[in-house]
Amino acid sequence: MTTLATTPAGPQARARRAGPRPRRRDGLRPWLYLLPAAAVLLPLLGYPIYMLGLLSVFDYRQAQVSGGEPTTFVGFGNYATLLGDQRFWSVLGQTVAFAAALVVATLAVGATLAVVLSRAGRVPRLLLSLAAMAAWAAPAMTGSTVWMFLFDADLGLVNQVLGIEGFNWFYDRWVAFGVVGATVVWHSFPFVMVTLYAGIQAVPASVIEAAALDGASAWQSFWKVLVPILRPLITIVVIQSIIWDFKIFTQIYVMTNGGGIAGQNSVLNVYAYQTAFGSSEYGLGSAIGMVMTLILLAVTLLYIRALHRRGESL
Repeated sequence: MTTLATTPAGPQARARRAGPRPRRRDGLRPWLYLLPAAAVLLPLLGYPIYMLGLLSVFDYRQAQVSGGEPTTFVGFGNYATLLGDQRFWSVLGQTVAFAAALVVATLAVGATLAVVLSRAGRVPRLLLSLAAMAAWAAPAMTGSTVWMFLFDADLGLVNQVLGIEGFNWFYDRWVAFGVVGATVVWHSFPFVMVTLYAGIQAVPASVIEAAALDGASAWQSFWKVLVPILRPLITIVVIQSIIWDFKIFTQIYVMTNGGGIAGQNSVLNVYAYQTAFGSSEYGLGSAIGMVMTLILLAVTLLYIRALHRRGESL
């Protein structure tokens, strides 16, 4: 009987059996896929932000625009002026509160209609989808004008239906915010509805059936089962809603005629526009824009970081 002598496998033999090692270039592949989009988006977004930051550190008014006076570098002088202005803090607080209410209302309406859409029949689902798409496709200027006429004090349909005459919906600050908020939600909820509806459709029916067999009600199935599964999508719509609602401009400017009586309905975007183009304080208006950009960036990063701390991913 003969025996075959075996020798320990060398490093090269072990490497061949283990298969090819992953190359470092494989880690760069996702970034290569992002290059075409980055090549388009970075100039479109980066250059305006660069110019906004550049103007915010100069004393740039109408005299400098027309060439009558030289442009003066003031550093953070515009920001110091802004932070020392009580009007700025009042408008900032008003903007944050209004945007937060809009985000909650939009998410509530969109999520509710997404659930309704997933349970409705074919014809009701088609009609609801067409109505939502019509609201989504309407330009902000057009929608704001239509809603403004609906709530007109003299000829508005709402006053006629309610049987009240001459009631001005845009005179009181909070009533005006309510009407404008309803307009913004009407424009925004289709995005939330369609996104969450697509997510609900991707959830296996067996998961919902298992929850029902365990005795879960419709509300418990939605809150305990669907919401955790849809959390990445909810994160996306929340971040988008925060960005859209925080920088709202058209609805406020059109429906309250530039911010309401004595600027009582002003938000940061309207305040920046009036500062830059109404008062010709282009440097100060740019500083307001930069503050808005930094606030939105900080909120988005904090929200994503909080999700990662809970072990969730987008």
